[in-house]
Amino acid sequence: MTASKTAFDPASAAARGLAHCHFCAQVQPVAHAHCARCHAALHLRKPHSLQRTLALTLGAMLLYLPANLLPVLNVESSVKGNQQNTILSGVIQFWQDGDYPVALIIFTASIVIPIAKIISILILCRAAQTGRRPSAMTRLHRITDFVGRWSMVDVFVVAILVGVVQLGTVMTVTPGGGAFAFAAVVILTMLAAHSFDPRLIWDAAARRLNTASHRNRPDGAA
Repeated sequence: MTASKTAFDPASAAARGLAHCHFCAQVQPVAHAHCARCHAALHLRKPHSLQRTLALTLGAMLLYLPANLLPVLNVESSVKGNQQNTILSGVIQFWQDGDYPVALIIFTASIVIPIAKIISILILCRAAQTGRRPSAMTRLHRITDFVGRWSMVDVFVVAILVGVVQLGTVMTVTPGGGAFAFAAVVILTMLAAHSFDPRLIWDAAARRLNTASHRNRPDGAA
């Protein structure tokens, strides 16, 4: 995303042509094109941040259905036969067995958090266009970026079971297609949150404030 200086808050470093290196964090004139310290490319804002964020989020949304409809765990047992569990059926089974804390943890980490994260990212992308409530949206981005990684708990459970519960002809545990789809959802949402540049929200807020001040000026004012 390319923006002119007029798109920035006049009090910001970007309005003065100063860029923050995304790799070593040194602030320097963007006219240098490359960081004087680590030689990385300099940008006032992450290039194509909104486009990448929306593309990654759309991919996560498309994979969310198979992640919940396909089994995440296949259990082959000589006693109970073959069993396939989706995320939701696993939550229900834990709840019926009286393992309420485990059921709540899996439900929160595997169902609530991914949906909330996708919605939050879409709200942030909208805020980068409207510039409304920039402080609250910045806090939302920090929370979204931090909380999203905990959705991997379901994938870790499957990985541990596959690695530990291998009892030959008695029981065999293998991951299902839902586990791979769910892991992809988590990774895509993490990348989407990381690729989003929250400074775009403040740029939009500055443009909104600038537009409002122009509208409120009396006719003929300079």
